[in-house]
Amino acid sequence: MALRKIRTEGDPVLTKVSRPVTEMTPKLRTLIFDMLDTMYEEMGVGLAAPQVGILKRVVTIDVGDGPMVLINPEILETSGEQTGDEGCLSVPGMAGQVTRPNYVKVKALDENMEEVVYEGTELLARAFCHEIDHLDGKMYTELVEGELHRTVYDDDEV
Repeated sequence: MALRKIRTEGDPVLTKVSRPVTEMTPKLRTLIFDMLDTMYEEMGVGLAAPQVGILKRVVTIDVGDGPMVLINPEILETSGEQTGDEGCLSVPGMAGQVTRPNYVKVKALDENMEEVVYEGTELLARAFCHEIDHLDGKMYTELVEGELHRTVYDDDEV
């Protein structure tokens, strides 16, 4: 499909609440394919539609077990706690310590508009929370404990 431009922190679209999806359309199917292509190209583990400028409740995630598409996702249950470095394609080259649940159960619709329930721990649990936050106009930077730090350095800085 096509790569989409990732919106970065400061873009007002990232602070808005996304609208629920009511039906699968060819345009929405294209968006999903484009989001997956963009996520893989940028080496991310998740991408939410607002990050590509679309205020729809759509998320793609792949933590190494294959792609997941979540439409209108909602968190049903959480437990435990994990604190670790978290980054975001909308805040390139930066990361920060964030505490999230260690277990998350999510209900959503898949790309066929059929209900699915996913359970995840560790990185997948973190990804569920991070991407669903994007749908509500929230950035992980609001949750960072301490300061953000650089994850990418120019050749002359090494």
